[in-house]
Amino acid sequence: MRKARSTPSSSAWSKRTWLVEDRRAPDGGAHALKIYTRRGDAGETDLFGGPRVGKDELRVEAYGAVDELNACLGQCRAASDHDDLQAILCDGQARLFDLGSYLAAPDARNREKSGLPEADPEDVRALEVHIDALESELPPLRRFILPGGTKAAAAFHLARTVCRRAERRAVELHRDEPLSDAALGYLNRLSDLLFVMARVENHRAGVADVEWVARER
Repeated sequence: MRKARSTPSSSAWSKRTWLVEDRRAPDGGAHALKIYTRRGDAGETDLFGGPRVGKDELRVEAYGAVDELNACLGQCRAASDHDDLQAILCDGQARLFDLGSYLAAPDARNREKSGLPEADPEDVRALEVHIDALESELPPLRRFILPGGTKAAAAFHLARTVCRRAERRAVELHRDEPLSDAALGYLNRLSDLLFVMARVENHRAGVADVEWVARER
């Protein structure tokens, strides 16, 4: 595996998410999950059903970027007051969790055996439906716009940029270890949706998008 390029932040979809130690509660009932294991202290982590790899491996960087994106969607949910956008974000977070598990499990046979979800082309189509519906309430986009406006819009713009980075990491991984079209397509379309949602937040608040104005030469 190639090493990943360094990035400002990389949250790992690691043992904490899928491979936490499973312990039976004292009463034999609910499972207790141990948060730390110390197995990653030397800079390695476990892939689901696969080998231990360095935390700077490209696959780890890819699902770490997806995990970071999921956190950004949580920030958008905290900032938005609109029920329809909240519902879209809630579903998006679940789908990103699915995508993270897909990226963390390189062996298709292990994914199938464990019942891990695969990326679904219908999820990509659902994002397109949301984009078309939300764009219908917006004025035409005639200029480039800068991230900003309301706090909620700014949160969506930040999520959009993190989504693009997650997509770049996935594409880089795809060159070495092919990923499904739906996995790549979902990230591409989600970034478009987040851009539209940022504009919707500003529009519903009566705040104009911040247009980019070229400096005079």
